[in-house]
Amino acid sequence: MHTSIFLARLLGPLFLLPGIGILMNLRLYRAMATEIVRSVTLIYLFGLVDFAAGLAIVLTHNVWAANWSVLITLIGWAMLVRGAVRVTAPGTIMNYGAKLVGNKRAFQATAIAAVILGLVLCYFGFRA
Repeated sequence: MHTSIFLARLLGPLFLLPGIGILMNLRLYRAMATEIVRSVTLIYLFGLVDFAAGLAIVLTHNVWAANWSVLITLIGWAMLVRGAVRVTAPGTIMNYGAKLVGNKRAFQATAIAAVILGLVLCYFGFRA
């Protein structure tokens, strides 16, 4: 459980802070995201980072329990898959990303989901 708490304390703020930033500066973050999805190099590099971080989480925390800690495992697997797709199919990600960034509601919904996930992880990580 120590690994779960550590990862919740690490990932919680990493989801919470950008989510809040997006909601407070929507136009600025959309402009930044637009630049990112136009760069195959950035998509590839972010894919490598995602893949490495997801692999690290999966290797240290592949816990399939019926409690909150399974969220960390799911995040790890999602990052691993997302990173693999970004590295192997950056063009597809560029097209999908452009559609997501162009949709204001979807962009806001993603930020809200990040805030909620960040709050949940901070709660479980820091209440222990």
